[in-house]
Amino acid sequence: MKTFILEKTDQVRWYTNMRDVFEAANIAPQDYDWYVSDIETNWRPPGFEPDDQWFTGDELAAFLHAHEIQFIWAVFSAVPKGFRPIPALAPYVEDNPRYWDGTEPEPQLEGALFEIACWDSSGTILINLPAQVIDSFVTRYPNTKPLATARS
Repeated sequence: MKTFILEKTDQVRWYTNMRDVFEAANIAPQDYDWYVSDIETNWRPPGFEPDDQWFTGDELAAFLHAHEIQFIWAVFSAVPKGFRPIPALAPYVEDNPRYWDGTEPEPQLEGALFEIACWDSSGTILINLPAQVIDSFVTRYPNTKPLATARS
């Protein structure tokens, strides 16, 4: 099982606060480059446009440290530092049937190591994260479950 979801729980103050997600999963954003797409947020910090965009890990960490922001919709695709493929189709979560069609979804961005999707401000979907990362996340949020069980 490589895909998990956290939803329908009172274990979080609010879903899809990526600062909290990274902390719970013990992910250092600085270890990757990030393509963030399908972005809708609860507010727009000055200078931030919700267009699909690349962040270095340092840029993303600084942005999340400086702003308490909830991503209502977004896909965070982690790639090795310095690797920036041109997306044929930007990863998306809203109305994406891949999450719910009964198959095990893979990261949408070619070359992505893993993907974290913010789903309608009510769930966080973790795709293809390493086992120790999932273990850390589940330790913090025990109501995390395989996505397949959420579909049934």
